[in-house]
Amino acid sequence: MADLTAIILTLNEEKNIRECIASIQSIAKRIVVVDSFSTDKTVEIAKEMGAEVIAHEFVNQAQQFIYAIDTLDIDTKWILRIDADERFTEKSAAELEALTVEHAEDDVNGIVVRFEVSFMGKPLRHGGIYPIKVLRIFKKGYAHMEARNMDEHIVINEGRSIDMKNDCLHQDFKSLYAWVERHNKYSNREVIDYFNREQSQEGTALHGSAKFKRFVKFKIYYKLPMGFRAKLYYWYRYYLKLGFLDGKEGKIFAFLQAYWYRFLVDAKIYEKKKEMKALETATEEQKEEK
Repeated sequence: MADLTAIILTLNEEKNIRECIASIQSIAKRIVVVDSFSTDKTVEIAKEMGAEVIAHEFVNQAQQFIYAIDTLDIDTKWILRIDADERFTEKSAAELEALTVEHAEDDVNGIVVRFEVSFMGKPLRHGGIYPIKVLRIFKKGYAHMEARNMDEHIVINEGRSIDMKNDCLHQDFKSLYAWVERHNKYSNREVIDYFNREQSQEGTALHGSAKFKRFVKFKIYYKLPMGFRAKLYYWYRYYLKLGFLDGKEGKIFAFLQAYWYRFLVDAKIYEKKKEMKALETATEEQKEEK
């Protein structure tokens, strides 16, 4: 067993939480679920699986995780952040356990996990999303979570990180309705980050892929015309990165990501700009009246 504490953030994850916990029970000394007052059986299942459960009001993923780190009396060397719809395989769990032992006393302070994403029950191997690499494991005291509204990352304060070789799985068993509902909420947080661009463009200490994606997003993507950039994103995912090879699921995923989610973010940015302009005009008119 690894000298590891796993932290899982949840809200109504009864369809996912059991398999998530089961996948890390053999390697994590401690499993803590930080729940945002679920109304389903998430808490009941988590306790049944042997996890600790604490409740805290949700603001965003970053603040929830920071709360967990600050509140929990963590005494393990390593910490893992894992979502309820993610799980380790036997191979990736064994690899993680070996890595935490091998690098317990050297300058490796972070471990980047690689994910195979499934959408509507099908693993997606194209479209530029395989594998997704995210730094999720770190030594206590050697990293911090970015205080961002969206696309938050764990950043290593010192030392270096290494990549895992075996895949973990991202398998959400919720419906497409839940996907749309979740991404509608995500889009609100994307807008906040857009208008906080100075903060959003920080991240020089991010690991390679995360740093590159953030640069492209704020230095290139948002510089393109609204509407066109969503179209370009779809063509990049579906044609250039061969998303069409993932069949109907690949097309649905690419279309929803680009023409629904990314365009929805653009529309909300446009809406916010109109509100700001109207407020500015009203303020100027009030000044003139005085």
